Amino acid sequence: MSDPVGRLSADLGRVLRAWEPGSSEQAGLRDEYLAHLGEHPDAVLKVGPPEHFTVGCLVLDHTRTQVLLTLHAKAGRWFQLGGHLEPGDPDVVAAALREAVEESGIPVEALTLHPDPVHLDRHELVGSFGRCTWHLDVRYVAVAAAGAAHEISEESLDLAWWPVDALPADSADEIGPLVAAALSRLG
Repeated sequence: MSDPVGRLSADLGRVLRAWEPGSSEQAGLRDEYLAHLGEHPDAVLKVGPPEHFTVGCLVLDHTRTQVLLTLHAKAGRWFQLGGHLEPGDPDVVAAALREAVEESGIPVEALTLHPDPVHLDRHELVGSFGRCTWHLDVRYVAVAAAGAAHEISEESLDLAWWPVDALPADSADEIGPLVAAALSRLG
């Protein structure tokens, strides 16, 4: 299928239907995502409606005791890596891995991505995000190899490892559930 909207929306629908949510809240969010995708297949791309899908990737160190976070240039807060799906992405999981590599500078061969989402998060955007109003984030987890070096990208003000039990105060409420879900999924 050469049509990126058709390819990515079909893949996202497949991913969401196959995903086993960890709570009733996450199951409800999955159902909302599927309904939105059914009404707006073009929501898989940034050029779609202002409420659209994104992918996130939480990168843990090889000991799973630290998480690599980016100081987001537009939001001015620490978050997991991630961003918009792009027309050239073959599927949703590839988009999550691409975002992790682009934003961390860690080579793809030094990241092991879990193939299933670990968490969903729908959040309103405030500030200078242009026409984007809501992100429906599908979040994955990757583990970095021992000694994997990171590099700040143009999308970040900073990039740093944070202990999983001492997340930045201004972002802990949002990142905490993702970290917990990721650690649980990885066992």
